Amino acid sequence: MNQGKFSFEDLDIWKRAIEFARVVIGITEVINTDRKHYRLIEQLESAATSVALNIAEGSGRYSRKEFIHFLYVARGSLYETITLLIIFKSNNWITEQQFLSINDFSKIIGRMLSGLINSLKYPKIKTMNHQQ
Repeated sequence: MNQGKFSFEDLDIWKRAIEFARVVIGITEVINTDRKHYRLIEQLESAATSVALNIAEGSGRYSRKEFIHFLYVARGSLYETITLLIIFKSNNWITEQQFLSINDFSKIIGRMLSGLINSLKYPKIKTMNHQQ
């Protein structure tokens, strides 16, 4: 661990999740609706930030099993964020382009989360090739 930094700060997936949250929060600041739907907007911000929060919390746990659990929760929060954005798009509160941009970003994060989960669940076992 680097001096003054937590170990999760070195994870590429955590860095991407922070950027994802920043982008989603930016979208919430320009939502196109006459009637503010504060609860839904707050839920969107909460779900988007929860991705990075769960990655960080899981990395601070004492077991691989707990870390994997929090990565699954992070992935659930990612799916929740996208579901809310689909609802926002269908109500024309965000543009198709805004949705597509964040949806593409979410797919990258989803693949990274799945990859990290799989690498923790199924660590590569070095085997020796025995020649007969």
